[in-house]
Amino acid sequence: MDAGNWSQVTEFIILGFPHLQGIQAYLFVLLLLIYLTTVLGNLLVFLVVRLDSQLHTPMYRFVSILSLLELGYTAATVPKMLSNLLREEKTISFSGCLLQIYFLHSLGATECYLLTAMAYDRYLAICRPLHYSTLMTPARCAKIAVGCWLGGLAGPVAEISLVSRLPFCGPNRIQHIFCDFPPVLSLACTDTSINVLVDFAINSCKILATFLSILSSYVQIVRTVLRIPSVAGKTKAFSTCASHLTVVLVFYGSILFMYVRLKSSYSLDYDRALAVIFSVLTPFLNPFVYSLRNKDIKEAVRRQLKRSGMLIEVKVGKAGQGRRRGTGTQGVAGHRR
Repeated sequence: MDAGNWSQVTEFIILGFPHLQGIQAYLFVLLLLIYLTTVLGNLLVFLVVRLDSQLHTPMYRFVSILSLLELGYTAATVPKMLSNLLREEKTISFSGCLLQIYFLHSLGATECYLLTAMAYDRYLAICRPLHYSTLMTPARCAKIAVGCWLGGLAGPVAEISLVSRLPFCGPNRIQHIFCDFPPVLSLACTDTSINVLVDFAINSCKILATFLSILSSYVQIVRTVLRIPSVAGKTKAFSTCASHLTVVLVFYGSILFMYVRLKSSYSLDYDRALAVIFSVLTPFLNPFVYSLRNKDIKEAVRRQLKRSGMLIEVKVGKAGQGRRRGTGTQGVAGHRR
């Protein structure tokens, strides 16, 4: 197309769920409740782990980083989704769209690397317990965490750079619930085969490599656990991995079908449903998985509540009851005397 016959698109329209227009108010309330629960839950887990010295272990440090990561992950997409549910014109600027894609993919990549690091931590704790304290030191744990963040933040730079140079001159309606590479590339006014190939190669290598690393760690963990003679020992070993494995299955179960494919072989509604799972439901489930099913974090929450004075009233109430009982006893004794 001749450059003089088109003008560059400056904003996009995000269609979201066009088949659910009649219940958008209900969707807004539901999504808002999920978002608030996600923020409060992940913030609680992050603060409890940071404030409680008994949770300053590599496993819980990674959990706190994961909670912080989920806060940023949802902030990249959910607030814009909420505003679009209330607006007639669901627009986003071209630069805003690229920023949303960048944070979505960079934080998603960071989560892939972090989940891999957490699987490696569990492998060392169960398969090499005698060497765990020397292999997973606080300094090495910090280096691994920094490496996850740097690798994730640098990941989508090449893809974003390629997309920013594409001409967008015609349709500007994104068939998705937020900006992402596949729906944005479909709107370009030129051949995007290179972009699609680069996007597929980077996502495939990143997702498959981390997933296979996690799978390899768990294969070694299962082999080690099966050699434990007692049932109680096996149960305890598996329980330390249950929360992490739950998050891995939900997260990777959606992104594998979403990004590791050359072309869209599913319906648009299917893609939207997968996007909701990894961008909304996974961060929402994280604090429940790591707190409601985790005895250490629940006890740490109680300790922090006691330290903050929120449980003083309960103690005072019990002490008052004791004094009243004591007074009553003394009164009866005096009466008898």
